[in-house]
Amino acid sequence: MKLDLSGSAYFLRPITPDDQPVLLDIYACTRQSEMDLLHDWTQQQKQVFIRQQFDAQHTHYQKHYSGALFQLILQDSRPIGRLYWIQYPDDIRIIDIALLPNHQGKGIGTMLLSSIQKIAGEANKSVSIHVEIFNPALKLYERLGFKRIEVHGVYHFMVWKPNT
Repeated sequence: MKLDLSGSAYFLRPITPDDQPVLLDIYACTRQSEMDLLHDWTQQQKQVFIRQQFDAQHTHYQKHYSGALFQLILQDSRPIGRLYWIQYPDDIRIIDIALLPNHQGKGIGTMLLSSIQKIAGEANKSVSIHVEIFNPALKLYERLGFKRIEVHGVYHFMVWKPNT
């Protein structure tokens, strides 16, 4: 299962243990708005918390998504994000997609998601993802045809189906 990113400046490669620092940075960016609200915490407390949360998430993903593709998104050999996804018999689940802030809003997410939708459409599979309720990317998923199916805590469970 490989995304067709030909003709673009981007490519994907599997994560390695050496990628932990950049993966932590990418994760930290996804939590920055929450950390900004914690005025009583020191910078060190925030860093410790983010590290603990990252480690817990990373361990969970590795344990519960055996067979998934855990990939770094690269531009000119520089990591700019991560894409974690897995193919099931009837669905492709996007486990996580995140871009560093200076790479957001430039069509990269649209390109990646559209490529996944193309693979899914050719195999007559749906594409699903959990999206935080306040995530600005929610509009992107809706624009790409994802529908809100249900709410799981702070997440919308969204699904795209081919030919709908």
